[in-house]
Amino acid sequence: MTNTTAAIVFHNYPQSPVAEKVRVAFGIKTLSWHDVEIPRLPPKPMLTALTGGYRRTPVMQIGADIYCDSQCIIHELERRYPTPSYMPTSDAGLMWCLSRYTDGEMFMLTVKLILGSAGDTLPEDFAQDRGRLYLGEDWADGLKRANEQLPHLVSQLRAPLSWINAQLSDGRAFLLGSAPAAIDAQIYYAVWFIRGRWSGGPSMLSEFPDLMRWEENVRALGHGTSKPMSAEAAIALAKSSIPTSAIGVAKNEPQGLETGMLVSVSPDLDGGEQPVSGNVRYADANTISIERSSDEVGQVCVHFPRAGYRVTVA
Repeated sequence: MTNTTAAIVFHNYPQSPVAEKVRVAFGIKTLSWHDVEIPRLPPKPMLTALTGGYRRTPVMQIGADIYCDSQCIIHELERRYPTPSYMPTSDAGLMWCLSRYTDGEMFMLTVKLILGSAGDTLPEDFAQDRGRLYLGEDWADGLKRANEQLPHLVSQLRAPLSWINAQLSDGRAFLLGSAPAAIDAQIYYAVWFIRGRWSGGPSMLSEFPDLMRWEENVRALGHGTSKPMSAEAAIALAKSSIPTSAIGVAKNEPQGLETGMLVSVSPDLDGGEQPVSGNVRYADANTISIERSSDEVGQVCVHFPRAGYRVTVA
């Protein structure tokens, strides 16, 4: 076995807005990474072999450590590559709190707007998959309501976009000043999604000239340097490596977790997704990491954020 820590392997597909957030994060730190393109729709057998069932996009792999959810990925990139920082000011706590809004309510409004505006033009399999993932069991009614409420959805997005425009009105290049930060990526991906996937997006965004100037600045950061990698090679890398992440449970653990305890982890909402099961390797306020093994991938450690995810003791 080898301790492989250097190579960043990114499991994503080009049209994914959440993957775009992380690609911008790579650009901020000018990182090199291996690009594994995954299917837009399940099944995703090569991906779920690594994650133990997690099917969302994106996933980052470093050797046998597998990082799920962009929140977890950005935290880990900051830990491994601290310069330049994703937090160039002293407001890191506030910025992480704000990211819960950009990844939550703001992104959900964007999803509803784009899915709702597509109406009957959405391919049936895509509508069913994304509708169930984001809108719950009554996804068909949810899509119908989104279509009927498009002006309302636009109004709900227009407000935060106006706030961002005002933040940038002093001429600053990025949201926190002259240096790009994680929050730039965490807001940009919604703007990127609106512009690229809704026919009314460019017109709506044209109301906000400072936001559009900022949008160009973020786009110019690029995505770092990537080269393609096959899913088979990524699995072989995991199998030839061992996890290198920390082991232990921090004090004041509210669920009584201990290392080695069997748990399952899943997003803390009803998206019809398969939980991931494994043994606790590490837990603190921000992260839950579980070990699992299979003949296909060997021993891996799968990492999730604590915020937005449910940990269930088996």
